[in-house]
Amino acid sequence: MSFFKKLKESISSKTESVTKQFRDGLEKTRKGFVEKVSDLMIRRKKIDEEFYEELEEILIGADVGVNTVMNLMDELRDEVKKRRIEEASDLQPILSEKLMGLLRGDNNNELQMNPDGITVILFVGVNGVGKTTTIGKLAHRFKQEGKKVLLAAGDTFRAGAIEQLEVWGERVGVDVVKQQPGSDPAAVMFDAVQAAKQRNVDVLLCDTAGRLQNKTNLMEELNKIYRVIQREIPSAPHEVLMVLDATTGQNALSQAKLFGEKSGVTGLVLTKLDGTAKGGIVVAIRQELNLPVKLVGLGEKMGDLQTFDSEQFVHALFAGLIKEEENGEETV
Repeated sequence: MSFFKKLKESISSKTESVTKQFRDGLEKTRKGFVEKVSDLMIRRKKIDEEFYEELEEILIGADVGVNTVMNLMDELRDEVKKRRIEEASDLQPILSEKLMGLLRGDNNNELQMNPDGITVILFVGVNGVGKTTTIGKLAHRFKQEGKKVLLAAGDTFRAGAIEQLEVWGERVGVDVVKQQPGSDPAAVMFDAVQAAKQRNVDVLLCDTAGRLQNKTNLMEELNKIYRVIQREIPSAPHEVLMVLDATTGQNALSQAKLFGEKSGVTGLVLTKLDGTAKGGIVVAIRQELNLPVKLVGLGEKMGDLQTFDSEQFVHALFAGLIKEEENGEETV
């Protein structure tokens, strides 16, 4: 059975609406990356040095990351020799399979939940990446699952951050614990944990300050927040999610390295994937940071925040080729 056929069968049990969200959300990347690969394979037909060079350029252009691309090219060359592949088109499913392997990793993409009480999820990331929107959308998702949710406005330094979170709270129908702008974020977290306990909340989603100008201060602030939360709920935080804007490409990777070194990040959220043709950044981030991508933003709507799924991702990218393969089989 071909790789594409196996992939289609593998996702057939998954919700069609989720499959469609991945397909629609990755349309720009599909056009900017996969269609270029397909065009290269039609034009060049034979696998030679020029073919490898062009493929390398396309992958780097899609922000897959230079180190990852170099390793991938070595693997593809080995496969070509081993399987004695001559036609470029025969390399397409192998490339797809390799990409899925790079995305999958050993980590669990599901959010870690507290089985014995309140689940505390902390959000970190620079301003403007879609942190507040992600919190709002995740609150909506948990609420849809029947969970009681509370939000903590811990970004007390940025003008408008508290109000922005309150707007999302109103939209979703969940309460927000806040203090005055400029107050101590750890004090907000203390109030939020107390409120969560009193109100029998299932999930507490905590916003934090998104500035990077002084990493030492930021780390001290986060450590203080951790201590306050852990004093009240020893197993918390259950997730520390770093939110990255996929449209910023390699810059997102730099932010993740800078932020993630010592901040105890357990997983990543990639927003605005629908707004970029460089969705290959998911592969680069997954490889270079060895952190699981837990959630992806695939559109503007409330339900467009999805759990990252490597099979759905690759299926969405290569949807056109899967259809072509099926049509080819039908005409045989």
